[in-house]
Amino acid sequence: MPEIEQLPHLPRLVLDPFRALLLCLMFLHLPLSMDLPPIWCLSRPLRLHSLPQHAEIFSVTKLPSDGVLLTPSVLRTKPHSRCETLISFGALQRKRREERKTSEASRFLRLSYSVCDSHNSDQTLLLRLQEVRVAMAQVVASAPGKVLMTGGYLILERPNAGIVLSTTARFYAIVKPFYEEVKQDSWAWAWTDVKVTSPQLSRETMYKLSHKNSTLHCISSRDSANPFVEQAVQYAVAIATTILNDRGKKDVLQKLLLQGLDITILGCNDFYSYRNQIEACGLPLRPEALASLPPFSSITFNAEGSDGTVTRDNCKPEVAKTGLGSSAAMTTSVVAALLHYLGVVRLPSSAKIPIEEKLLNSDLDLVHIAAQTAHCIAQGKVGSGFDVSAAVYGSQRYVRFSPGVLSSAQVAVEGKPLQEIIAGILKEKWDHEKIKFSLPPLMTLLLGEPGTGGSSTPSMVGAVKRWQTSDPQKALETWRRLAEANSALEMQLKMLSKFAEDQWDLYRFIIRNCSEYTYDKWMQQAANTFQEAIVKSLLGARDAFLHIRFHMQQMGQTAGVPIEPESQTRLLDTTMNMKGVLLAGVPGAGGFDAIFAITLGESGNNIADAWSKLSVLPMLVREDPQGVSLESGDPRVKDISSAISSIQI
Repeated sequence: MPEIEQLPHLPRLVLDPFRALLLCLMFLHLPLSMDLPPIWCLSRPLRLHSLPQHAEIFSVTKLPSDGVLLTPSVLRTKPHSRCETLISFGALQRKRREERKTSEASRFLRLSYSVCDSHNSDQTLLLRLQEVRVAMAQVVASAPGKVLMTGGYLILERPNAGIVLSTTARFYAIVKPFYEEVKQDSWAWAWTDVKVTSPQLSRETMYKLSHKNSTLHCISSRDSANPFVEQAVQYAVAIATTILNDRGKKDVLQKLLLQGLDITILGCNDFYSYRNQIEACGLPLRPEALASLPPFSSITFNAEGSDGTVTRDNCKPEVAKTGLGSSAAMTTSVVAALLHYLGVVRLPSSAKIPIEEKLLNSDLDLVHIAAQTAHCIAQGKVGSGFDVSAAVYGSQRYVRFSPGVLSSAQVAVEGKPLQEIIAGILKEKWDHEKIKFSLPPLMTLLLGEPGTGGSSTPSMVGAVKRWQTSDPQKALETWRRLAEANSALEMQLKMLSKFAEDQWDLYRFIIRNCSEYTYDKWMQQAANTFQEAIVKSLLGARDAFLHIRFHMQQMGQTAGVPIEPESQTRLLDTTMNMKGVLLAGVPGAGGFDAIFAITLGESGNNIADAWSKLSVLPMLVREDPQGVSLESGDPRVKDISSAISSIQI
């Protein structure tokens, strides 16, 4: 039987001098604090029988001490080839060589194998992995921010729909054990230690999680507590307890909880305003200035002191946001990471690894219920939920759920134990509607930050509701016209996507031509009836959006709230008259937070230049229709690991 041992050094690899040098240079820049797995290999070359046609080997990455991490890379092999077979299972906890004995409590790899006698004189050996159980050392999940393109205010009431785009701005949650091993006396514990860390805010909060009712008790300063994270942890663990108990996996959950939970939260820079910091440094209002900031920059240095300066001494944790739904994305990422870590769901991978659609939809629905519940309880009201839905499912046409489905969760806030009401939440009929949606091909979402101050969405919504009550007939008529304009825009965008699907070359030709002209010259670019139909849809989408803006302006003026303030109107009109711009508006509830534009072809760079001259900071955000995802590792080292993985061994 071949001995299995841990690699103490780099395996014998054939690399040309350039790639070898590149690997060495990358090793020097890898952080040594990463939690990386051990590598296992057969100690001597074997001729293997029944070796798969595609055997997985791994590229080389540095370990904190001896050994290497091998990241996935596919090597095509031939049956009966003489090779040294590597067996590696990602994201395992590191194990010293002398600690050979497998420990279920510490959740290390367990291998059962048998070696058959030779089938010929070459003594071909068959290595059969009968059981491989891998428990992850950490789980990294991400969820996107959103832009509500249509449906502002209407989306608060069924059956009104809105188009919400998910974005490249993502929140990440990293979940791993707080303790490396389950302590011998821990089975008598009634509490789980939970640590929540926000590196960007320089905050660390410790909790005790009750096994009895899944409630968190803060044992450090409440100043650093985050209600959205607290509710996400409580509801994720409560749902995991309910489901795993029903599946007969109570012991598995117990072992995971006894190791404690170490949760780290990271938000992309796009969720926060760095405009003041850029201006204070004398940098131009350009996307390049934002791109020069370190990923996951500190957000405690973004507030001005009383003397107008930005220093570590006078800064506060409160920061300006860009209106991308940071709380919903953060809540969703924490819920998703915990449910995946605890073995309740299987998240779709950012690497697009296929999952059976029925199982995927069921798991995403569970993440949605938990995240939607936690988010509503944390914010103290039952909102429309479009931001959480976009964080879970991605870009979509959305109709809200009936608020009554969360009545049992609101009872829990009043003192009823969480475990007693969680089953009721799962059994409720969640009647929200979601239909996949994304922008037509060759169209780009752009966002800009005018720098005229933020807006309070709750107060604006309250003012609009009061107007509805005081003048219901006028409000009903305005909302009817808004709904018609929203539907018209949706229809035209769908038609453009169909044109692209049916006649890609003609579609690409006309879109690229129109991107070089203002809207009034688009029809001149059409050379045949099909291209004329495309231009008519472009102009139809533009007209529909102008109607949306008009009715939103009227509603704001009547309700006394700045849905599209005069300064924004001037900026949006100027933008819509630029070359290659299909439409431009204020997202969601409106106000001063941001503006967005949908551009054609490659015209986005010119729009960014024009915005900079108008004192608008073009943001780096784009549409990404992908919802919640399982990431391959810590996003803070993603760029380095991606570069290493790209090297062919």
